[in-house]
Amino acid sequence: MMSPITITLIIVVYFSILIFISKKTSTNSSDEAFFVGDRQSPWYIVAYGMIGATLSGITFLSVPGWVCDSEFFYMQMVLGYVPGYLFVAYVLMPVYYRMKVYSIYEYLSFRFGYYSHKSGAGFFFLSRLLGASLRLYLVALVLQSLLFDQLGIPFWMTSFITIALIWLYTFRGGIKTIIWTDTLQTTFMLTTVVACLFVIFNNLGYNTITESINSNSISLNIFSFSNFNNSSHFVRAFLSGMFIAIAMTGLDQDMMQKNLSCKNLKAAQKNMIYFSIILVAVNVLFLYLGALIYQYADINGISSKGDDLFVDVIKHGQLGSFVFVLFLLGLISAAYSSADSALTSLTTSFRIDILGIKHEKKTSHFFSMRTIIHIFISILLFVVILIVNYLNNDSIISTLFLLASFTYGPLLGLFMFGLFTERKINDKYVPILVLIAPLLSYILYIYDTKILNGFDFGPDLIIINGLLTFCGLFFLIEKKNI
Repeated sequence: MMSPITITLIIVVYFSILIFISKKTSTNSSDEAFFVGDRQSPWYIVAYGMIGATLSGITFLSVPGWVCDSEFFYMQMVLGYVPGYLFVAYVLMPVYYRMKVYSIYEYLSFRFGYYSHKSGAGFFFLSRLLGASLRLYLVALVLQSLLFDQLGIPFWMTSFITIALIWLYTFRGGIKTIIWTDTLQTTFMLTTVVACLFVIFNNLGYNTITESINSNSISLNIFSFSNFNNSSHFVRAFLSGMFIAIAMTGLDQDMMQKNLSCKNLKAAQKNMIYFSIILVAVNVLFLYLGALIYQYADINGISSKGDDLFVDVIKHGQLGSFVFVLFLLGLISAAYSSADSALTSLTTSFRIDILGIKHEKKTSHFFSMRTIIHIFISILLFVVILIVNYLNNDSIISTLFLLASFTYGPLLGLFMFGLFTERKINDKYVPILVLIAPLLSYILYIYDTKILNGFDFGPDLIIINGLLTFCGLFFLIEKKNI
């Protein structure tokens, strides 16, 4: 493993480049630039950068680690993303562009009213705050292990430095900066995956990909049709992927804010199509890398599994300094490309949706409401990371992710009802409904095998959650509309 001084130098150089990009892209720090990049972002740059934002540090470590227990079944869900992204491109995006929104939850205000708007924004805020915090927590743990423990720096300081660096290069330019920093970070991440594949492939002595797959001790099946009760069944996994793509991309301010920065609807749709194709290919690379890593670990006596596998193989030190440097940059890039856009989208949604301030009088930039909110969100991220670290056990982390995934169900139900019906509802009861639907979904998740004779819910629970919200809205229809 490299010396702490070398690792520190690499990190300093990396963030110096990000700050340089931020300075070059934030000459215009207006709200239009911060929120939607002056609507001038090239579609191909957005599509490429979204890969890094979608594949977080957790994906970077977890997807290769899943291969042992889940084989390649994850690809069934990834294939479901494609029709989901097409729905986003040709159903949701036209609505957002027609309304010229900064925040996509403005649609809920227009369609239903005040309480629906606040409810949708509130669920997004909770989702992204938890998701971004957990992604940063995982990366902070790895950095702590590789560097800061050796320097005697406590974990809270590692977390503070991690968030402070993100704030430093995003607070002025916002999404206009993120579009370009994501491009750099996606490049580092993909370079890392390809380089690790090449080095481990050669290290294992293979001549062809077919040979490496046939020699693998792990079954690498992609499709499962045997047991519909299992969440890995093709139909269930495919539908899960489709609705997850719709909810966690098309109904997520973080991902849509990038698309809204494109020059026009046609460019944004082109971005989404190419992004979906690239994303499928990249996930194949991650899964194949996982298969090779397990083989390498088995030969070299490394017993780790899951999220620890990739890190421990790198720390083993036999792959060389070049791979170590790329792994470090790839991991940081994967985490920061999702966390920096989350910080920007949370700032956008909090000011526009929660506080209701779409336009702000010109003032000193540092004392503007936007900057104050940006600092406030950064502090929240820091606090949540420390709470997760204090609770520090896998069940708590899993519960938080489960909670975050449940919050997209009500968004799915609200938007689908708005798009596919013309009914008006009694808006003031929406906050109650969007709390009941996830609660019922959670009860179903806990007792699914008992209630449904062995049926095991997985990611497809988001469909049930959304359906409960959708059906519940019919009970809120105003009588004069019946």
